[in-house]
Amino acid sequence: MTDDWKKKLGNIGVYSTNPDYKFDTDDEEETTLSNQEQTLIVSLDKKHRKGKVVTLVEGFVGKEDDLKQLAKMLKTKCGVGGSAKDNVIVIQGDFKQKIKDLLTSDNFKVKLK
Repeated sequence: MTDDWKKKLGNIGVYSTNPDYKFDTDDEEETTLSNQEQTLIVSLDKKHRKGKVVTLVEGFVGKEDDLKQLAKMLKTKCGVGGSAKDNVIVIQGDFKQKIKDLLTSDNFKVKLK
């Protein structure tokens, strides 16, 4: 393999005699389910947080940008900080009922844990 092929393929060592061969990548486009199709689980947690309570919103299926947008809306409505990663939204404080009401008004299916 020449150096220009190594650059095109990255660090993948692929060799085929078929000139039309294309290797598969695992880059699947993730789509966000509509609000009516989402079932979110709202719970309280204080593990590994020095005894401070946070509200967790789990079960989001979709793009990372949509998750962050939903987290921003919840943080703004509750007036607190938080974060969003790995399909979990963390809101600082005990806002379990308020978040349930906000998500229900946005047509999400919500379960309290």
